[in-house]
Amino acid sequence: MLPVREQDGRATRFARILGTRTSWTPVGDGEFFCPGCGGDRNYQRLTGRRRFTLLGVPVLPRGETGPVVECAACRRHFGADVLDHPTTTRFSAMLRDAVHTVALAVLAAGGTCAPASLEAAAATVRAAGFEDCTRDQLGALVEALAADTGRVIGPPCGAGLAIELHEALDPLTPHLAAVGRESILLQGARIALADGPYTPAERDVLVTVGAALAICTDDVTRLLAAAARTPS
Repeated sequence: MLPVREQDGRATRFARILGTRTSWTPVGDGEFFCPGCGGDRNYQRLTGRRRFTLLGVPVLPRGETGPVVECAACRRHFGADVLDHPTTTRFSAMLRDAVHTVALAVLAAGGTCAPASLEAAAATVRAAGFEDCTRDQLGALVEALAADTGRVIGPPCGAGLAIELHEALDPLTPHLAAVGRESILLQGARIALADGPYTPAERDVLVTVGAALAICTDDVTRLLAAAARTPS
């Protein structure tokens, strides 16, 4: 049996004689969240053709490979599914819109839009990224939604309202950790509690929010009870 060092030497010489080479062709580009860099970067989407090489010269086709996503910064290659992850900018917008939708849904369910609830909702929405949001703006939106009864308002959490919530929350949920999903639910709970205990309609909306955020029923019940026990 040959010594290990000599075996490695033969393998290296063989690899220099016979090998494979991939030539890459760009087929698209854009911006993505690079797992290697940990931030938003430009990318190229590449497809490749592999060939056997003899003494470094391509001689025989070996088929296609890819597609892959190449980061313009670190040059690492990733599977195409990496593009399913939103960019930081897109994620922030999705989170902001989700909080805004939950706030409106809870206010609409409350019906009267008490000043305390409007102020709590406006503060929550401002913290999520809509820095110019005011309680008057939210009140006007809730009135518009109440007039559009076929779109949102229904007894007690109508199909229209459930669709609105799922459209805002479903794309976001897979990218949020459990604590992030619970935070959105608790923000809605604090808006509902700002003017007193939950009404049946508010609770029903919050249960729908929890379901859209993939929070199990027992955890939704626990979180809503904990929020009700916590002084505002």
